[in-house]
Amino acid sequence: MILVRGLRLGPGESTEALAGKAAKKLRLAPSRIESLRLVKKSLDARKKEDIHYVCAAAVSVAGDEQKLIDRARSADVCQFSEPEYFIPEMDAQTPPPVVVGFGPAGMFAALVLAMAGAKPIVIERGGDALSRRAAVEAFRAGGALDPECNVQFGEGGAGTFSDGKLNTGIKDPRMGWMLRQFAAHGAPENIVYDAKPHIGTDILIDVVQNIRRDIIARGGRVLFRTKMEELAIKDGAIEGLWLRQGEERRFLACKNLILAIGHSARDSFETLLAQGVPMERKAFSMGVRIEHRQEDIDFAQYGRPRGELPPADYSLNVHLPDGDSAYTFCMCPGGEVFAAASEAGGLVTNGMSESKRDGENANSALLVTLHTEEFPGEGVLAGMYWQREIERAAYALGGGSYLAPAQLAGDFLAGRASTGPGRVRPSYRPGVIWCDLHEILPEKISSVLKKALPELGKKLRGFDSSEAVLTGPETRSSSPVRILRGKELCSDIGGLYPCGEGAGYAGGISSAAVDGMRCAEAVLGALCQGRAGFCTAASIDAGHGTC
Repeated sequence: MILVRGLRLGPGESTEALAGKAAKKLRLAPSRIESLRLVKKSLDARKKEDIHYVCAAAVSVAGDEQKLIDRARSADVCQFSEPEYFIPEMDAQTPPPVVVGFGPAGMFAALVLAMAGAKPIVIERGGDALSRRAAVEAFRAGGALDPECNVQFGEGGAGTFSDGKLNTGIKDPRMGWMLRQFAAHGAPENIVYDAKPHIGTDILIDVVQNIRRDIIARGGRVLFRTKMEELAIKDGAIEGLWLRQGEERRFLACKNLILAIGHSARDSFETLLAQGVPMERKAFSMGVRIEHRQEDIDFAQYGRPRGELPPADYSLNVHLPDGDSAYTFCMCPGGEVFAAASEAGGLVTNGMSESKRDGENANSALLVTLHTEEFPGEGVLAGMYWQREIERAAYALGGGSYLAPAQLAGDFLAGRASTGPGRVRPSYRPGVIWCDLHEILPEKISSVLKKALPELGKKLRGFDSSEAVLTGPETRSSSPVRILRGKELCSDIGGLYPCGEGAGYAGGISSAAVDGMRCAEAVLGALCQGRAGFCTAASIDAGHGTC
């Protein structure tokens, strides 16, 4: 196939027009194009008077493709090839590998292991997607928090209630396979080629169930409402783990354990540290969510109402003269600020959007980078305890009813408490309490945000609007610890593979899923001579990677 880049589409123009545009680049008749597959589609809004999509397509052409490439004499035309992700076939192991956690990292680790025939057992402390959705909605309506089944814990992990954003800064060839698996299990096909793919919480809930069913159909098991209490370690290696299911405590033998517990499994971090699992402090970020009207963000990015264009997004950062930095993260067009607590007596915010992104507001995390030497207190878990302290202060300020502290950006900059909203109505449920956020935010975070907001407003008009709503705190953007592992992705404790965002090796759905794949590959490499990964057709024909 031939890869043709630099294909331009106007807003509202059908992708069917790409064949003619590709033919023009190749200097041949459109009738000679036998097939076309969209590979990449990105929106170019740098010039407000000339907003358009830039596409790349893989085409099959009648005739000698290499001659056509040579004749085109264009950097936009080249041979198209995709690495093949190869998963070896293996006999089921006794005991089977265990995956703790069923967020993106654990889910994709289990999927790769199941496809290899390893019949993994997945341990998930939260509930399945449907019971989890019911628990989350009940909590947002003012009901009780379930500490084991909430926005952080349960099928799909924290990413299920985030928007399903799949764009990432990592450059890993596993990304393509991962996106195709999401699409094969029910996500929209456009995630495979969109430059900023997203699924939407409403669709992602079905997708994660389909992946679970696939794992089970391949011989795997998924145990919900089952908590890892502690590891069983003998002679420096894993020999199993102790599980809690309701009132029952039982032992599960295993020699290979992928630990994908997520960034909010604080009790597990404490247990692992007490058991001597090597870990260290890790820099992370905290701050608030910031909300604007989506129509204002559209106008700032497009210079006009969006019309046929998608709801506009943004990604901003600023490095201040004193060395501090702030940035936006997990931007949710047309979304909501979400109640994301997982501990009784603590309040946390996050953001989410559904697939249509058609809500009134846009929101994003507005975060301050915090280095390990800035953590109060001593010990590996000092950052984690700092998170908890802020969350408890926010809960107390809200009167113990999970009302989130909120303040207008103008009042925050002026150092005065807010008494109510302006044009932007806060979307957080069960509701907000108007206040001065300086009461709950550490001085470090408050001072950096006060300096950063006007600077970010220079990068995106209206970002520092006095009527923008700040809701907090946003404390769970990433893990405050790293569970150490070596070159083969294994801990110093034999058979233990720290994985994903909770272990400190990812930051978002895509990077976590990719890390899950890498850990599954490492387990397969330990179980047999065949390792999953990327290879050529020749290496498959030669039998490499089978066991």
